[in-house]
Amino acid sequence: MTAIGALAQGQFTFGNKNATTTPPILAQVTTDGGPAVEGANFWAQAYVKLASAAADSYAPVGAAVNFRTGANAGYIVPVVVTTTFAGGTDVSVQMRAWAASGGTSYEAAAAAGAWAGTSTGVDLKVTVAPNTPPDMMGLQPFKLTQVPEPSTLALGVLGAAALLLRRRN
Repeated sequence: MTAIGALAQGQFTFGNKNATTTPPILAQVTTDGGPAVEGANFWAQAYVKLASAAADSYAPVGAAVNFRTGANAGYIVPVVVTTTFAGGTDVSVQMRAWAASGGTSYEAAAAAGAWAGTSTGVDLKVTVAPNTPPDMMGLQPFKLTQVPEPSTLALGVLGAAALLLRRRN
C-alpha cells in the first residue's frame, strides 16, 4: 500500500458586485469619461499571481465573461474560479476588462488600442471545497482607457511637425 498526499487546487469568487458582504463590493467598470461597460461588447477575466511574486507576474485564470446590462451594467455575474495554487495560498487577483472589438484577450485588445483596463490587485487566500471561496474584498471601481494605435500617433506627430515647419517659412 502506498499513500500519496496532495493539496487540492484553490478557488475564489471572481466578481465585482456583492452587496451582502461587509463592506459591500461595488466595483463598477466604466469607460474613461463614459458610461458603464455592458453586454457582449466587453469582456472581463481574472488574473492571479502569488501575493509575494513580482507585480508583472499576473497570469489569466478561468474563462473570460461578459458584463451585465441595464441597471447592472459595469458588473459581471460572479463565478467561482479555480487556480493552480493549493488551497490556503495567499494570492493577489486582478480584474482585467476589454472591448470585444479588440480581440479575445486583454493583451490583444490593449495592443490593438481598444478599450482596456486593469483593477488594482486584491489579496486573498484561496480555499478548497467544501469551504466557501473568498470574494474579491477591497476591489475598487476602475475605468477602461483607449490608447491610440502607434500609426495614429505617428500621423499626429508628423502633422504637428508639418505645421511647425510651415510656420518657420
